[in-house]
Amino acid sequence: MNLEYFIAKRISSKTSDNFSKPVVKISYISIALGLSLMIISVAVVIGFKASISNKIIGFAAHMQIQAFSNYESIQEKPLLMDDAFVDYLKNRKDLKHIQFTAHKAGVLKTDEQIQGVIFKGVGVDFDTNFLYSSLVEGGMPVFDQKQRTDDVLISSTLSQKMKLEIGDPLRVWFISSEGQNARGRKLWVSGIFNTSLKEFDDAFIVGDIKHVQKLNNWNEDEIGKIEVMINDMDAIEEISKSVYKHIPYNMTVTTVKEQYPQIFNWLDLLDMNVIVILSLLILVASITMVSTLLIIIIERTNMVGVLKALGFRNRSVRKIFLYKASYIIFRGMIWGNIIGLLFYFIQSKFRMIRLDPENYYVDYVPVMLNIYHLLALNAGTFVVCFLMLVVPSYYITRIIPSKALRYE
Repeated sequence: MNLEYFIAKRISSKTSDNFSKPVVKISYISIALGLSLMIISVAVVIGFKASISNKIIGFAAHMQIQAFSNYESIQEKPLLMDDAFVDYLKNRKDLKHIQFTAHKAGVLKTDEQIQGVIFKGVGVDFDTNFLYSSLVEGGMPVFDQKQRTDDVLISSTLSQKMKLEIGDPLRVWFISSEGQNARGRKLWVSGIFNTSLKEFDDAFIVGDIKHVQKLNNWNEDEIGKIEVMINDMDAIEEISKSVYKHIPYNMTVTTVKEQYPQIFNWLDLLDMNVIVILSLLILVASITMVSTLLIIIIERTNMVGVLKALGFRNRSVRKIFLYKASYIIFRGMIWGNIIGLLFYFIQSKFRMIRLDPENYYVDYVPVMLNIYHLLALNAGTFVVCFLMLVVPSYYITRIIPSKALRYE
């Protein structure tokens, strides 16, 4: 039997705690609140980053391969779909999906309003999962390999501003690539989406890529860009460099981070914020545990003197109090996990805490947490708190048995 552990269990009974009893309860509360807030902080930050990143990637893809240009222009240069290059992309295991799109700037005009827009042309190969999840009304246009559809998606922002509803006609005017007179297209609203991302909702309408090809006098095998989805977002830089080495000389690769740096830089700042929060919470919990351990040792000075008089070494006596401190930490962590996970499941299911999408890109606080994050938080909290207790436990070595036995 572990004698130190046996003694630690005996002095953990409620009847044996006097002055230290309220201090121990404060330690429980401190560790529970600290760990629960750490779980909530990590879940919120991971949820924010995943939610906003998925929205941008769902609309713009991880990478875009387009014609190389020394100047920036909304007017895209046509890419000829090279079957060999397309097969190369499809055969790469680190690429999840490729799709062909084309953009063209235009002017959306109604009887009362006028608005500059970007027509995003897509085809049957377009991954519509994100747009389906963002639909608030209506349905997706049905894209066909041969027949052109006049149905389009518009954002709820444009719908409200232009006073358009499902089934309403709209006319968009485009400037041809030769700079001739404006050419109009009569389209129909089949669905309304809302991404809560101002960059998309204020400008984009989504329709058939054949409209862009016709307006630009392109052939059927000419497109504006190739959008690429990858399997691992963390490896986006390495994958983009690898793809760049294999693309034709007249093409270039742009990642979504390069296309929207302001959003991803803001998301990266969240990592620093959560590190500061975790450090402060662990520090507060550790200081509370140090104070608690010292109070418990002082209260048990007589017991320390008796144990030393019976031949216990300082190391063995220290282990007794470290066992008890570990019990306090562990019990506080159990309640911290219960509180943190309860918040996680309630917010994940009911989305009770709402946000302003104009400022935060989402209309509720998103949360995301996996078992590895949870285990890391628990292990980190226990290890840091325990290590902080090693130094104050050396106070026991200063206790002299002859004086301790007279201590009251």
